[in-house]
Amino acid sequence: MKKTTQISAQVSEATHGLLEKYVRRTGVKKGHLIEQSLLHHLQALNEIPPEYIIHPRIVVSRDTFTEMMEGGGDAPPTEALRDLMRQGDGD
Repeated sequence: MKKTTQISAQVSEATHGLLEKYVRRTGVKKGHLIEQSLLHHLQALNEIPPEYIIHPRIVVSRDTFTEMMEGGGDAPPTEALRDLMRQGDGD
């Protein structure tokens, strides 16, 4: 049997809810799921170039948030955005 150690972490209620829902649905043990998830994540961080990692949450400062909100959605869409939105329309 492998030697193990216990870790403790604070997670959001939303994350905890997702964990509980998955465990109930699949019957997978929490400890196994957490270890496999952590190993998978750490392996990805080691093997994938950092610029290709998409984090599940993006945190910005209050000033940046205000700037983003005031930056306006009044600008007309760019041609690149129009092309992107047309994809799948059969055009």
